[in-house]
Amino acid sequence: MKSNLRSAFIGLAMLGCTASPAIAAVSVSIGINLPTYPRLVAVPGYPVYYAPAVDANYFFYDGLYWVFNDDAWYSSRWYNGPWALVDPYAVPAYVLRVPVRYYRRPPVYFRSWRADAAPRWGDHWGRSWTDRRGDWNRWDRSAAPAAAPLPNYQRQYSGSRYPQPADQAALHERNYQYRSRDAEVRQGTPMPSVRPPGEEQQIQRERRQQQREERIQQKNSNQNDRG
Repeated sequence: MKSNLRSAFIGLAMLGCTASPAIAAVSVSIGINLPTYPRLVAVPGYPVYYAPAVDANYFFYDGLYWVFNDDAWYSSRWYNGPWALVDPYAVPAYVLRVPVRYYRRPPVYFRSWRADAAPRWGDHWGRSWTDRRGDWNRWDRSAAPAAAPLPNYQRQYSGSRYPQPADQAALHERNYQYRSRDAEVRQGTPMPSVRPPGEEQQIQRERRQQQREERIQQKNSNQNDRG
């Protein structure tokens, strides 16, 4: 995608919310409603967990839950959200490196990609993203950090006991002592503010339209380069 990708994200973040450089503090509905704490399994060789029984591209890395849904990344401190939209330029590299086979609901465009390799994010997000994140998949596998401990205290919070967003931060601070090591995660992880469903849907529609326009521009640019 062109540089407008970041502009599109910033535009969404400015729709009445407070944003960090990496994560927009806007609660969005992404179709996940887990009745209980999910079973999380380590991805071999990566400091990342995935949820094999969850019907979603659902991961845990460096103290946060991560979901790839409808061409966008979201994060949360709590297993069932609320979820915050993450800037594509700021998704942690280890999350991006998780092989295709660990995506439980892979997008259609994943189908031609190797199951044992990371998704080809540069192909998907375009030249501007690649220019800034071109080294995202270069790493020393022998030096990968240990996975962060799971926030198992959250197992006791399910159904009607699942805390409201206003209470989640205090519970997390009291019960989970781990502090993020990844610089991209440390940039900011605000708790999302809750928005009316109609406004959330409008934000997502605008984001998808921006992405479609960027893909068309990228395709036309590639055709002109070949010509």
